[in-house]
Amino acid sequence: MAVCKVTKENYKAEVLQSEKPVLIDFWASWCGPCKMLSPVVDEIAEEQNRVKVCKVNVDEQPELAAQFQVMSIPTLAFLKNGQLTAQSVGVRPKSDILQMIEA
Repeated sequence: MAVCKVTKENYKAEVLQSEKPVLIDFWASWCGPCKMLSPVVDEIAEEQNRVKVCKVNVDEQPELAAQFQVMSIPTLAFLKNGQLTAQSVGVRPKSDILQMIEA
């Protein structure tokens, strides 16, 4: 499944109304660690059809970043039924991200 780009305009439809759990990657184009994590997130999006993977550019969507209290990037947020169930900051190995999804 392809990664979806989330904005404040489509947040409700893409995240809150999603039938699947949602993994959100908060990133920015100037962030080195974000560039390291991005291929891992893309890989998870391709491999995991039971979770929806989305990305939020914090420079373009500061309201969403503030809503999730993102202070450092990359930040991953995992939501089930529109509720935040897990959050992690920094580059994580794929196994850690998959564990967050499975929990």
